[in-house]
Amino acid sequence: MRYKIVGDNLQMVIMELDPGEKIYAEAGALNHMSANVRMDTKIKGGFLKGIKRILTGESLFLTEFSAQDEKGVVAFAGNVPGKIIPVKVEGERELIVQKDAFLAAEEGVDLDIVFVKRIGAGLFGGEGFILEKLSGEGLVFLHACGDLVEYELEPKQVLKVDTGHIVGFDATVDYDIALVKGIKSMLFGGEGIFLAKLTGPGKVMIQSMTARNLAAALSPFLTGKSSGRGGIQLNFGI
Repeated sequence: MRYKIVGDNLQMVIMELDPGEKIYAEAGALNHMSANVRMDTKIKGGFLKGIKRILTGESLFLTEFSAQDEKGVVAFAGNVPGKIIPVKVEGERELIVQKDAFLAAEEGVDLDIVFVKRIGAGLFGGEGFILEKLSGEGLVFLHACGDLVEYELEPKQVLKVDTGHIVGFDATVDYDIALVKGIKSMLFGGEGIFLAKLTGPGKVMIQSMTARNLAAALSPFLTGKSSGRGGIQLNFGI
């Protein structure tokens, strides 16, 4: 499988599949594909794993794509402006990602869920109690909202992150929360009472924006009224 990522902040990943080669993606991620690519909707990994995906807020089904007879092309894109990043999963390496980050993966990659170990992280970490776990062998394509930065943490090195901005991290990274110091910072700092706390070793991926913050920024300009052409009318105060 060969691929290229095109675009700037509205990216898509275009993959060239050899005959019989397969890749799977989250439902709704498809942008376009060649005529010889076969698309099958499946409960990948069995019914139990499908039910687990429902717990994360994702679809019961995943969509599998395979090239028939000759090379084929299939492309995927995220549902909000942002970046697409390829990550190699192999050997003992497992990757933990927030539930909206997974876009697509090679057939050899296993998608499962993992429960947050600490109650505080589940309640206040910004990602909920259930995250997605990627393991096996192959390439995974993740989608981040806005821009993306990666850190390679040393053992016991700590990174504190505004809740909701974590895209993913190696399973070797410890995920917890930290209380913001100082009453004034808690009340008037604008960052809330808790920050997510990531302790190395391992790779950490952080996004510059969240879908929730993007929606909040746009909401003052949405009147909620139909434009008469099947869309929503925007109000820019002009």
